[in-house]
Amino acid sequence: MFVTDQSGVIWAIQANSGRKRIFLVLSDRLVNLGIAGPGTYDERGLLGLAFHSDYGQNGLIYTYTSEPVNGAADFSTIPPGASANHQSVILEWHVPALCGPHATVDPTSARELMRIDQPQFNHNGGALNFGPDGRLYISLGDGGAADDQGLGHSPDGNGQDPSNVLGSILRIDPLGSNSANGHYSIPNDNPFIGLPGYVPEIFAYGFRNPFRFSFDAKTGTMFIADVGQNDIEEIDIGMPGGNYGWNLKEGSFCFNPNGDSSGFVTECAPGQVPEDLIDPVAEYDHDEGIAVIGGFVYRGRRIQPLRGSYVFGDFSRSFFGNNGRLFYLDQDGKLFGFRIVSPTPVGYTMLGFGQDNSGELYVLANRTGTPFGDTGVVLRIQQVVKKVRGR
Repeated sequence: MFVTDQSGVIWAIQANSGRKRIFLVLSDRLVNLGIAGPGTYDERGLLGLAFHSDYGQNGLIYTYTSEPVNGAADFSTIPPGASANHQSVILEWHVPALCGPHATVDPTSARELMRIDQPQFNHNGGALNFGPDGRLYISLGDGGAADDQGLGHSPDGNGQDPSNVLGSILRIDPLGSNSANGHYSIPNDNPFIGLPGYVPEIFAYGFRNPFRFSFDAKTGTMFIADVGQNDIEEIDIGMPGGNYGWNLKEGSFCFNPNGDSSGFVTECAPGQVPEDLIDPVAEYDHDEGIAVIGGFVYRGRRIQPLRGSYVFGDFSRSFFGNNGRLFYLDQDGKLFGFRIVSPTPVGYTMLGFGQDNSGELYVLANRTGTPFGDTGVVLRIQQVVKKVRGR
């Protein structure tokens, strides 16, 4: 198994023994992590990893890194005279000896696909996945700050501005060359090809921070977990050309950015927002958690009652409370929570999920909620002990 560490290391782990070795180190490429200095919170770092659909033949992998500003970006919302906080960089790498037990990435093989200016440190998205169609999908948040406002944000919010890539999920072919920079191709069946005012790389838009998304291994359905602002966390089903509402909406509610004050949600009045905005298939409020962490549809065999359910989590009930949550959405669309009873019922911040070739699921967590220290763990979900609706 391969695990990304936000601080810049990709680990190769033997599932039967837990022994780990370094697959690739990217720490030197990253911005200095910790928004208030070492040991503090950050949303930047090594955020995504994807193996090419034909990895067994071509040995190619792709990473998403938060790097210092280094030259002109391919996509930018930064006004003249201002500076980006950092740049999100999508890189291709090559593994020269795939079959050896000590296979590692060639550190000299990096090829840059795209570079994106980020206005603030937060809301970076960061997930990379190859879809059933063999295309590479890339999630990007709205650029940061709060309420999709401020430096580097469009007047109506980046989420509702498809002329820039922030607040979107992109779809590309990394092996082609018809893009503006010649480093990848834009598939000719992308939904906004040829439409004025739309970036053709965009697959769907209207997101705040789609930190994690995945494809159901059986059906190919795309599940997107979009982190909310002040009130609502949501799960969406990805559709080509879809507009998911941010910052006109947060979940199924209308959103008021509220100028310089904190934004808030309200019930939507008739005609208040466009009718074609796509609502989530599941949502919960901040009584249950503060930041949804997307997972996978369970297709394993260890836990029969869970098969076909979408398993996901929440970062924590409170910032730095280290009290993350586990949830699942069953096939009837009902949302349930379940508690961790081993190795400990409390004390972890949820950071991500993994899936192995058998469809079994793993929880990635640590005890700090930051990209520092050595408390990170990879835990396999063994069984569902108790079903608890809502809380």
